[in-house]
Amino acid sequence: MTAFAIVTVSALGYLLGSVSGSLVLGKFRNVDIRAMGSGNAGGTNALRTLGWRFELAVVLVDLGKGALAALLALWLMTSVFTQPPTAIAGGCLAGFFAVIGHIWPVYFGFRGGKGAGTAVGTIAVLAPWCILPLLLVWIITIVGTGYVGLATILAGVSLVPAMWVFGPNPLPMPLGMLAVALAVTLVFTHRGNLARLRQGSENRFEQARLLRRRR
Repeated sequence: MTAFAIVTVSALGYLLGSVSGSLVLGKFRNVDIRAMGSGNAGGTNALRTLGWRFELAVVLVDLGKGALAALLALWLMTSVFTQPPTAIAGGCLAGFFAVIGHIWPVYFGFRGGKGAGTAVGTIAVLAPWCILPLLLVWIITIVGTGYVGLATILAGVSLVPAMWVFGPNPLPMPLGMLAVALAVTLVFTHRGNLARLRQGSENRFEQARLLRRRR
């Protein structure tokens, strides 16, 4: 893959990722979600502060931009740069930088969300076999603990074994590198959640704690 192709797909991913769903949609309501609730421009804060309809729209935008970044990069690599053997590497680069753009969006003062939704959109295109295992880990953790942040961290970490266990053999190196990079990034962006868990001050999503309700 040429240096020009690397820069192009990386920039494409970053600029698409910088289109923050909660911040763009919040402008139609004349609100900045970063001044509400936890101050995070992500789906969980959107749900807690502005309701499930707004949160659903935010999630769709954030998932969509990760998927779109990966798809456009795959198309560019095969159609424009005529480099089909390295197309998956281009998709991984664009998808990862879409997550980076979501976290540090150039259009919104580099203050965005935590990147989970955009990461899922990227994985849905490049490694769809990982979606069900990640979803199961997320749901089981939510039902058992009520901690959304913990569920996202564990789902992100589980991406690494899921990529190898359920993926093609041999696994393309760019996909393995993407899995590790996304897992590390999600742990980093949720470091505040981990700190609050240690302190016992992390907020629970009580409505999701089905196991507790049945006891």
